[in-house]
Amino acid sequence: MAKAVRFYEVGGPEVLRYEDVEVGDPGPGQVRLRHVAVGLNYADTYFRNGTYAVPLPSGMGVEAAGVVVAVGEGVSNVKPGDRVTYTGFVNTLGAYSTERLVPAAPLIRLPENIAFETAAAMTMRGLTSAYLLRRIHDFKAGDSILLHAAAGGVGLIVSQWAKLLGLNVIGTVSSGAKAEVAYAHGCSHVINYSEEDVAKRVRELTDGRGVDVVFDSVGKDTFMASLDSLKRRGLMVCVGTASGPIPAFDPVLLAMKGSLFLTRPALADYIAEPAEKQALLDELFGHVGNGDIRIEINQHYALEDAVQAHRDLESRKTTGSSIFVI
Repeated sequence: MAKAVRFYEVGGPEVLRYEDVEVGDPGPGQVRLRHVAVGLNYADTYFRNGTYAVPLPSGMGVEAAGVVVAVGEGVSNVKPGDRVTYTGFVNTLGAYSTERLVPAAPLIRLPENIAFETAAAMTMRGLTSAYLLRRIHDFKAGDSILLHAAAGGVGLIVSQWAKLLGLNVIGTVSSGAKAEVAYAHGCSHVINYSEEDVAKRVRELTDGRGVDVVFDSVGKDTFMASLDSLKRRGLMVCVGTASGPIPAFDPVLLAMKGSLFLTRPALADYIAEPAEKQALLDELFGHVGNGDIRIEINQHYALEDAVQAHRDLESRKTTGSSIFVI
């Protein structure tokens, strides 16, 4: 009997249930997959708390790596025995499981030099980092970015990749310990937002100019400081709302603060085209495979400990990536 984490109502971590599930045989276009490692992402909490509405009851999680057990009719991109990873959104919801049926289309074959645990920790975070740095803005060496949550899973990948591109990375963190982690992964400067005024410090570090781009995954608590950290005609990239949704505002605010640009991108729109998705994957796998980017898995959980994993994630106790090991 397979095991899975499911939820029957929205709410806090306590709504998650670890239970037996029947998997069955794959139908047309489907694959039966045996998981080896499952990714834990902050976006998972948005499904659980109702920010992202889905029909209930529902599975949990959108990212995992494992081995193809069986394929359904019409599946040609993978075969039994293939090592694969995947990430997605509603179409892959249900990753917190030991085995499952999943659409074959999102599956990505894993290079031999990428371990299952590494893949589960980096597929969503890595592709997110890839489109942020390679598609959102035409970066050139010497450009500067403000990176919130610099010691998180995406933050550590972005900071390392940005350093490869010759960018000046100013990271924000919540503690001295996290500052050390951020420095070790490519940040030129780190601001502890618990002790310093972020926008003021950014201006000091950039000789009053401000940064070219802000990557803000925090949301409500950092929105105004992010805008105030940008140079004239700089770009604000809202990539998450860990502290809550950004309050409604009049767009004239962007003009008042320097004719700023603002975007709220979604990974799905940057990997919808197979060729573009593959190009981003090639870069990501290349950098990780040759050691230029290290994937830091700092928290390992058993699947039955999903409640505690969500509590740790939301209390900002984690650094780097977190995974469930099957």
